[in-house]
Parts: sequence; C-alpha cells; structure tokens
Amino acid sequence: MLNKGLFLIVTFTAALSVAFAQSPYEGSNATVTAARNFKGAGIFSRVEDSLRKELREKGFQWPAKYMYIRSFKHEKQLEVWLKNDWSETFELFKVYKVCATSGTYGPKRKEGDKQIPEGFYYINEFKPNSNYHLALGLNYPNVSDAILSDQNKPGGDIYIHGNCVTIGCLPLTDSLIEQVYYLASVVKDQGQDFIPVHIFPARYDSKKSMEQVMQRAKNKTEVQKFAAQIQDAYEYFEDTHQLPTVLIAKNGQYVVSTNPETPKVKRIKIIETNNPVNPYAAWALEEKVDRVPFYKDGNAALQRWLFNLSQSLVPMLNGNSSMSVQVEFIVDKNGNTALATVIRGGYTELNRVIKQKFEQELKWQPALKGDQPVNTKLVQNLNIVAPEDL
Repeated sequence: MLNKGLFLIVTFTAALSVAFAQSPYEGSNATVTAARNFKGAGIFSRVEDSLRKELREKGFQWPAKYMYIRSFKHEKQLEVWLKNDWSETFELFKVYKVCATSGTYGPKRKEGDKQIPEGFYYINEFKPNSNYHLALGLNYPNVSDAILSDQNKPGGDIYIHGNCVTIGCLPLTDSLIEQVYYLASVVKDQGQDFIPVHIFPARYDSKKSMEQVMQRAKNKTEVQKFAAQIQDAYEYFEDTHQLPTVLIAKNGQYVVSTNPETPKVKRIKIIETNNPVNPYAAWALEEKVDRVPFYKDGNAALQRWLFNLSQSLVPMLNGNSSMSVQVEFIVDKNGNTALATVIRGGYTELNRVIKQKFEQELKWQPALKGDQPVNTKLVQNLNIVAPEDL
C-alpha cells in the first residue's frame, strides 16, 4: 500500500505521463462512412443490420455511444462492453474468441519477442485497408512501455485484426473483426475518441487459470509482479462495471486509482465464448465411441450434399469470392442433427441458414458404444466457393 505522501507524488507525476500518452485521437479518420466507402456498402450494411438486431435482442440501444474492450490471454477471449450514457455502468455485449496467440504470459518488452502486450491501452488507429481484413491499432508502446521496454527497439504495430494469424496481435476471424471494427467506428462517430483496451494474463477469479499462469511464470518474478500490479483494475471493474483511473509512475509502473464509494454490482461469470450458457449441458454426450456416426447414404453422398449446400449459399457471400466456416453439431442416438452452431466464420444470416439446413436435412447412422446408439458431437468444415473460383 502506498503511503499518502508517496501516492500524491506518484499521482502528480503519473497524471503528467498520462496526459502525454493519452493525447487526443491520433488515428486515421476512418469513421463509419469512410469504412463503408473503402470496403463497399455490402459488408458494412450487412454488419450494421446484424448488429442492430443482436443489440436489440440483448437490450442495448442503437447506436452505442461508449465501448470498452478487454482481453484475456489464457482464455483467448476478447470482451466488448457497451453503454449509452457516461453515468451508466458498462454491460457485457459479447465475448469473442481470439483465434490465434503468440508468446506467453507477461508484458511485451522488445521487438521480436512475439509477446501480446499486457496492460492498459486504447485504440489509436482505424485501418480499413489492412492486409488482415480490418484492423484496430493499439497505442503500444504507451508511456509505461516506453520506460520499461527496450529503449531502442520496443516493438510496435499491435492490432486487433482479422485473418486469424498473429505475432503479438489479437486476431479474430474476419466475420468477428467486422463486428468489433464497425462498433468501434460507430462509437467514434458518436464522440468517443478514447476507446480503452485492457489486456490481462487471465481471469483473476478463475483459480484454475491463475494456477496455470503462475506455474508458467514460477521462475519469472517480474511476470508475477506485473500480473499483481494490474489486478486492481480487473477487480474494480468486476465489482463496479466502471473503469478505474490508471496512472503511470516515474518508474513506469501502473498505479490503479479506484473510488471506494462506487456502487457495487453482481459479478458476471463468463462460461463459454460467444455463449451465455453451455448449449450442450443438457445432453449426455459420449466422447469415446466404438463406431463414429456416418451419413445414412455414405460418405460420397455427404460430400455431394455439402457441395450442393455450398453452391446454394454463394449468393449470400456479399461480394466475397469465397468463405470457409466450421460447424459443430450433435448427432443424437436417433441419427438426427441437433444444435448445429457455426463456431468459425460466417455471419448471422448465413449461419442461420446453415444451422437450418444441417438440422433439417442431415440424417445419420448414430454412433455406437457397445451395441447401443449414443449421442456424440461432430465438427464439419464447409467451404463456400463460387464456381468460377473452383
């Protein structure tokens, strides 16, 4: 605990540092209009339609006015929180899957270390012409990083982007970055120049996650100390759904300033990425079976069905020449397809059609354990490719 005198000194020094680090928005002027013009009206019109519907279903107003992003390395998750008035508490809109990672736990400290940064950042660039579909730049290195990282080569070019590849960034699938990018564009148009992005090693209230973090960092005291240093910001937000004030001391350390009088809220337990509850919890699923399910008319017929489905979906590509999706589903003990869910790729309306087709048309010989049919889970890739691209 800092004593009062030291806290005042650190607060004053840190306030100057923060003022320098978090100057007015420094990115390009790629607002909603500019993003639409670059990528074409089709993508962003479709994204807006699906977002409006999803926000409405979850009780959010359109357009959103304030946005907060936080990510967890261990869980490979990126959360988007929204609110419509400064005095309101943030509400969780959605949890997105970070589809690739690099490095390990701990902050980024030099160019080429492959580390995803940890700490407190904000979006400082909108990049609609990214090689990774769409990209939101983070202000790494910030003032803390500039003090604590390699003075000559701290690294840079850290983004939240698409294309599902990374060396130190936070990648999403293309369909997911479209949502996050567009939401950020909307709140910027509404006047929020400062969109905070907090990156943590793991969820601190998950005992299992933190045990693994500490195990990996057992010989790295600096990683352990840094994780403890930024924990206060996590705990404050969990308890209040309001952002703490984050200051930076002369030595580069973060100082989290919280208001003990802020009203407390009930903590939310995140169970599964993109799902508020486990959709398979009510099913008795067998992971090990003696015979896997097979399509009732044979594998060749299944491939023809997938090809025909792919061709029927081509008109829904909205300007994309091709798209790959991954569908997870249950084959029940009666050979029916249930709970088909697109877990990678696609977008809301396309995924709805795929779900409907899978559940209505795919019939199987069920899996067997011993001589008894059982419920099991499968994953199927589906490549939607226009004939001229085959």
